[in-house]
Parts: sequence; C-alpha cells; structure tokens
Amino acid sequence: MVDRNLIAELGIEDADAEAMVAAELGESIANGEMDGLLSGQIGDFKPGSILTGKVIGKVGDGFLVEVGLKSEGVLDRSEFEDPSAVEIGDTMEVMLEDMAPDGGTVILSKRKADRIRGWQRIIDNNQEGDEVTGRVMRKIKGGLLVDIGVPVFLPASQVDIRRPGDIGAFIGQQIRAQILKIDQVRRNIVISRRKLIEDERSDARKKLLSTLKEGDLITGMVKNIADFGAFIDLGGVDGLLHITDMSWGRVNHPSDLVKIDEQIEVKVLNIDHEKEKIALGLKQKEASPWDAIEGKYAVSSKVVGTVTNIMSYGAFVKLEEGVEGLVHISEMSWTRRINHPSELVCVGDEIDVIVMDINKDKLEISLGMKQTEVNPWELVAQKYPPGTVVEGKVRNLASYGAFIEIEPGIDGLLHVSDLSWTKKLTHPNEMLKKADTIKCIVLEVDQSKQRISLGYKQMYEDPWKQQIPTHYQPGMIVKGKVTKITNFGVFVELEDDLEGLLHISELADHKVENPHEIVKEQQEVEVKILRVDLEDRKIGLSLKRAQWTSDQSANAEAAAASSGKAADERQTGESLLGGMGDTGHGALGTDKITFGPEGTKPRTDTNQD
Repeated sequence: MVDRNLIAELGIEDADAEAMVAAELGESIANGEMDGLLSGQIGDFKPGSILTGKVIGKVGDGFLVEVGLKSEGVLDRSEFEDPSAVEIGDTMEVMLEDMAPDGGTVILSKRKADRIRGWQRIIDNNQEGDEVTGRVMRKIKGGLLVDIGVPVFLPASQVDIRRPGDIGAFIGQQIRAQILKIDQVRRNIVISRRKLIEDERSDARKKLLSTLKEGDLITGMVKNIADFGAFIDLGGVDGLLHITDMSWGRVNHPSDLVKIDEQIEVKVLNIDHEKEKIALGLKQKEASPWDAIEGKYAVSSKVVGTVTNIMSYGAFVKLEEGVEGLVHISEMSWTRRINHPSELVCVGDEIDVIVMDINKDKLEISLGMKQTEVNPWELVAQKYPPGTVVEGKVRNLASYGAFIEIEPGIDGLLHVSDLSWTKKLTHPNEMLKKADTIKCIVLEVDQSKQRISLGYKQMYEDPWKQQIPTHYQPGMIVKGKVTKITNFGVFVELEDDLEGLLHISELADHKVENPHEIVKEQQEVEVKILRVDLEDRKIGLSLKRAQWTSDQSANAEAAAASSGKAADERQTGESLLGGMGDTGHGALGTDKITFGPEGTKPRTDTNQD
C-alpha cells in the first residue's frame, strides 16, 4: 500500500514523479504495455515477447544474437553496461521489438527486457520501506535518476539530510536508499537516501546514548562551526563543543582550533537523555592550569605577561598558556588620565604586573601595572603639607570648584567656597577660566582618597577679622549701591566684594509692603550700620535711621549757627557720619577698602613651595 502521508511530507507530486520516471522507461512501457510484456511467455514470438538469445558473433559496433527464429537480431553496444565483457556464446534475455515480414532482420532490446524483469523482480521481492542499492544515472528535473534494476526517482530533497549544493556530484555513485513509494498502476518508484540515513542515525543515536557515559573520550567529526562553538558528529548524534570548553586559554573563534570534517577526540561533559543533547569538552582532556594557580602566582607577587587583547575597560595579559589576567584601566597609572588602554599598551607587549587578586572559581586574576611603580601619592603628604603655597594651572572647572594641576598627574581641588572671603560665588568661572595659572595654599591632603584640598582666599588674611570691623562699625553712615531687591529687603553693595542687608523694616518709618516703592536697583543710598555680625559675616543696615541722623545733623548745625558755635557742632555732626564726612576723609561711602591680593595682607604662616 502506498504511504501517501510520507509522500505528502516530501512535497512530491504524483504527477511529477510519474512524468520523470515515464520519460526514462519509454512511452510505450509507461502507457500500459508493461502488463502485456509481463504476461508474455518465452517462445511467444510476437512483438513484445521476451526471448532467450545467444551471442553468436559481432557485427560492426553491435553483437549478432540468435533467438531461435529464421533470422538473427542485432544488439547495439549501448544495450550493455560493459560491452567489453560480452563474449561469444553468452546468453541473455532480450525483448522482441519487431520482426520484418519477409523474415529479415529481427529487432531486439536487452535493456528493455532487463527493465521488465527488474520491475517484476522489485514487485515480487520489495515493498515500501525496503532498502535498495543502485547507481545514480543522471540529473533530471527535481532530482536524480537511479538505476536499481529499473530507473527510479530520487528527489533532490531526499538526497541527503542537508540538501547538497550540487546533487550532480552523486552521478556515477552507488548509493543506498529506502523505497518511499511503489505505484504499480503507474509503474513509478520513488526512493529516499535521506530517510535511510535518518533512520540509521536514529538507531545509532539510541545505541550511543544508551552506552555513552559522562567522562568518556570519543572521536567524532567536526560537522559545523558557529560563533559559539562547533558541532561534532559522534555517529548518529551531534554533540556541542562550546567555545569556552575548547581551550584553557583565550579562543577568539572556534575556527581557530577546529576545521570542518576534521576528526577530533573530545570528552563527554554532560548528557541530556530527554533532549538527546551532549555537551563536549576539548580542554578537559588536560589538567587545568588553574588547579595550582594560587601556589604559582601569589597575591602581591610581580610577574611578566604578554598583552593578548585590549578592551575599553582594560587589557588582558597572558601569564602562561591557559592563564590570563585583567589589568583594569584604573590600575594602569597612578597619575595619568587614560581614556583607553591602548594609550599605554599594545597587543604583544611584554609587561610587568602585580597579582592583586585571584578568583579560582571564576578563573579570574586581577592584575595591576601601576603597582610596579612607587605611588606618587605616598609622597604627596610629605611634599605638600598643609600650609604649603603651590602654583598650578586650572585644568578643569566644575560647579563645585576648580581642579588645579600642581604637578603632572597630581590635581588639587579648589572649592568654590575657598575662592573669596567676601564674594558670594555660584560657580568658579566667575573668577577663573581654564589654563589660568594661580597660586593656592594646601589646606588638606587625604592620601587614602588621593585628594588635595586647596584654598585661594586662605592666602590672605580674613578681612572679617580686622579690616571690616575696623572700617565698618555700628552707628556709621555709609554710601552704597542697591544691587538686589527681594520681598524681605534690599542688598546694598558697600564694597566691590562686600554687601550689607537693608531689611524691609528699616526702609522707612511707615510699614513698607513693596521695597520697590522706596528704592530702585543701582540707586545710590546712604545707610546706617546697625550691626556687624563677625560670626555669620553679615552687616545689617538701615535707611530710615540714616535719615534720622541726617536730620539731627542738620538741626544741630542750624542751632550752632544761631549761637555762634558752628565749628564745634560741625565736629559733632561729623562724628555722626562715622568720620567719613568731607573734612579730610572724603565723601560718604568713598573711603573704600580693598579685599583680596591687592588690598589684604598675605598670610605670614604659610610654607612657600
């Protein structure tokens, strides 16, 4: 019975198979004459009869054959597989194709007789699923024509497990295959070499999986190579040799170690009977160099290695075959700012490294390059003790401060709060820019965190200690410029770097809802100093009290003029102005002081670098 389901899975149409085979058998046989031929008896001398013939001679390129008739027939050399093997006296079955009515030449065919007998033999002795052997004759549309006694069709999809690039390579070869379909009505046979191979592999796989054990050494053939490993044909089942199990050393690609069709011996690492998967290892055939790693490479020891690979985060260094360590980019230099490891090393370089840590479970070794040299930060505390004056270049600016390079690879942080005693800075770029050269004083050295704290304002005396309390005392009336107006008061600039706060309650005698009604920005005002808070570094001002003092001074001068004591009372008025009148001390608010390098005395308790 025909296995229609199997044929459907192969995607072979009956009509296609019939047409392909029919073309080879000849139209007369394929159209139904086969039945008549099969029923013909030897000795029936009608056309289509099968007779026994005997070679009695040679005629040209053919052979003269006697079949018991009045005339002999001639068989062409093409009727024989090997014409050179034909000898006089050989007997064979031939088909009587035609007889001349006048008793002339008899037309015979050995090949057609062989096909008829071959078909009968297959029908009698074989059924679907049986194994047959035949020679590939030629390519035809959709596959190959194979002679198994009669021409049969081998579809291209059934030539091998993976369809070969050129099925023509099989022409002339003897192959084994399995009969998929025998259609007696249409005289068609379809075979499959692939099905036979799959069945054999399935049997071999089951046998192999039942006998194979973890730890066994087995030889197989490299069947396929991928980025993650190689598939090894163990004879019926494929095993995966993962790239990580190929070598104890670094493997860039599996093709570096194995080649297609190469025979290799591997070790069975794991067997999954349910999924029929086998994990294989190549490196496991040898002892791991990591077994005694701790004894060979002690932590803190210095070793020589070869750079094998460079990544953005570091460089891999081979210490011996199968043993590599990583030098992280942060462990390459004490002082250099490295953007990529290639700035310091190249593949193939031999370098000195220090073993920093070993993780035997993960097969990892952490290495260091900078540890082979003296850490300059160990000398920084001795070289730059607090109080040392250093000169450096502004390398970078951040919102919180400026980084000053005081020597190659050694930076100090100048915090924004350490730039000025009096300026309220929100960003260091208000005083500095990149590449500026500046003198600073070392405030602190943290060797463990590799940090140096620098100060600029500390180079000079704090004006809040002496200058400001001397020049600005409670009760004085001074001039200033309105710089900022808020809902709680007004900031008045007394010096270039010094401001006082004029609270909203000190703007006028009456209650002020909006400070803008009293003063404007950039307006010059006379204010009275209410307090100088040295601890909080604030100066409290009053506009209304300055006006009171001005009114008292005017009244005093008027009274003095009427009594003849103007000169004495003028002195009284000047005292109310805090000594900042126009009698040799300048106008109000013009007797300025200067803060910083130009007006403040340098500290005398510093170490000059």
